[in-house]
Amino acid sequence: MTITRGGPLTEIGPGLYALLPGRPGWGLANCGLLVGEDSALWIDSPYDRRLAEAFLAASRERLPPGADVDRVVVTHANGDHLWGACVLPAAEIVATEEARAHLCLEPTPDQLRALAGSVNPSTPWGAYVGRHFGVFDWSATEVPPVTETFTGERELTVGRFPVRLASLPPGHTAGDLFVHLPEQGVVFTGDVVFGSTAATPGDHPSHWAGPLSNLIGSCERFLATGARTFVPGHGPVLDAAGIKEHIGYLEYVAERAHAFHAAGVPAAEAARRVIAERNYPELGLPERLVITIGSEYRVLDGDDHPGMLPVMRQVAQLAWDLAGGSP
Repeated sequence: MTITRGGPLTEIGPGLYALLPGRPGWGLANCGLLVGEDSALWIDSPYDRRLAEAFLAASRERLPPGADVDRVVVTHANGDHLWGACVLPAAEIVATEEARAHLCLEPTPDQLRALAGSVNPSTPWGAYVGRHFGVFDWSATEVPPVTETFTGERELTVGRFPVRLASLPPGHTAGDLFVHLPEQGVVFTGDVVFGSTAATPGDHPSHWAGPLSNLIGSCERFLATGARTFVPGHGPVLDAAGIKEHIGYLEYVAERAHAFHAAGVPAAEAARRVIAERNYPELGLPERLVITIGSEYRVLDGDDHPGMLPVMRQVAQLAWDLAGGSP
């Protein structure tokens, strides 16, 4: 895995760069830039306009004269991968048809800004929102329109480079895709994978759709491409061994979720018990297991998703309890 660090972008292949925030946490997504002879493409975009403008400035430093970023591929419709594309109003934005349908379920930047500005920081909910989302500036951030959708597979070109897109079954969300760059030997996985290594530990994933078996199958598809380098939605860049380790994590969470479900243990309590087993103590944000295990339970029970905010309140409460009842 050849990675050349330099400035805000990391070179990971010919004409290919990654924006790697370098630390874990909510909303700090990895993004990609592919540069051709006369055009360029983003793979995902940052969470707010300020971060996206910095990414755009760094991107333009690497573009040939007369070229600009004219296309954005969105791995899924969560705001921390989509909203920054608002700094490219003329760009084509490509996502799966399912991702565009998912947009109506997401809070808007204005709604999140109002929420972050109105919470009581002495409560579990207010402390969590302030700590993890109060750092973003959505005052000038807009939801950009998805202009092109597809199902199945889609191939693009950026200069001489092929870009292969493939939709995935429900997993992290109902509308995930991955990006395979065969010339570079790189796959951008989106949030199907949250990266972690011994040198750079990451966070527990937060999977909203499930089932976990779909996520495992998607990881196996990434490996089947023959790629050598895998850029997760969050966390450090991985090699094939890192993807296999992540599959092991997903298998562990799935096994424990199914065992607790069969024993009649409620999902939120199951998350607490999995955390208490301390099998992955290096991972941050263990409270997010409420999301992933809750999604697995809903698949098993055939229930609808209750909505993002009620689940996030459970997450905040668990984080508060794990911290001993303090902000």
